[in-house]
Amino acid sequence: MARHARRLGPRLCYGTTTCTKSRVTGSLLRTAATRIVFAPARSGAWIGYGILNAGDLAHLDSGAMPAQAYAGKECVCQLRKGVCDQSCVQGMLDTPFYIACLRLSGRRCVVVGGGDVGLEKVEGLLACDADVTLIAPTAIEPLRELAAEGSIRWERREYTGPADLEGVFIVIASTGDTEVNIRVYEDAERRAMLVNVVDVPPLCNFILPAIIRTGPLAIAISTAGASPALAKRIRDEIAEEYGQPYARLAVLLNEVRGWAKGNLPTYQDRKAFFESVVNGEPDPVELLRQGDERAVRDLIAAARRTHAPA
Repeated sequence: MARHARRLGPRLCYGTTTCTKSRVTGSLLRTAATRIVFAPARSGAWIGYGILNAGDLAHLDSGAMPAQAYAGKECVCQLRKGVCDQSCVQGMLDTPFYIACLRLSGRRCVVVGGGDVGLEKVEGLLACDADVTLIAPTAIEPLRELAAEGSIRWERREYTGPADLEGVFIVIASTGDTEVNIRVYEDAERRAMLVNVVDVPPLCNFILPAIIRTGPLAIAISTAGASPALAKRIRDEIAEEYGQPYARLAVLLNEVRGWAKGNLPTYQDRKAFFESVVNGEPDPVELLRQGDERAVRDLIAAARRTHAPA
């Protein structure tokens, strides 16, 4: 992951379905159309949205590609209606989301399409240590550089069919060719594998949310396809509120997970211990904002003494 830090780095960005090498603890804040995951984990771990029902929004970066699935435009989904009537996306806001973190380290992932959006998806997969193959007859310069340095495999050809998905965990298609996109989706669905055709909701069975990343803290945001612009606003507002102090607290809490697992016998015991720190007095987040990490460590030590078995 480190070798890609120069390209990725800490930033606000549209993410990909991502993973963590360690156990992640997360909580879900859910409103009618918005799902937000808060998931601190070990340093470098990112959380993402995982397996979803078909029909969910595939891509939240409205600046990268024009929206393709809306009434009056040419149909770009498997229904092949000629002109889109939006029947393929009816009920999207009622679709239940299954939130998951995917472990991609070492797993084969394929990106079909060598443009700017393909680059975004490739970078997101590389950030999770995925084994990435790009399938495209041509590619933009940053993708060519990744191939030249050995970070990805580039197969300089068109997508040919099911054989391209042999042993593949996830495939993401970002081509402008509707027939190719449909073939990728149908081939993947027959294999019961994860597939995302960028910006074409009915050709997806998982979603790529907007993501804020700060150290080991990641926050993923989705509006279930209702409004990418609203997702961006929520992302920006959350980024202002949840920054480095929260990320640092996640690291400090992770340092005592081993002690808690070894000394506190039940889940409820461990839950009480960690909540006593997170919701402690003085507030550990405020202490970290003031640069007083020692006081936070003292708070954790006091909680250990209080909750340790007699």
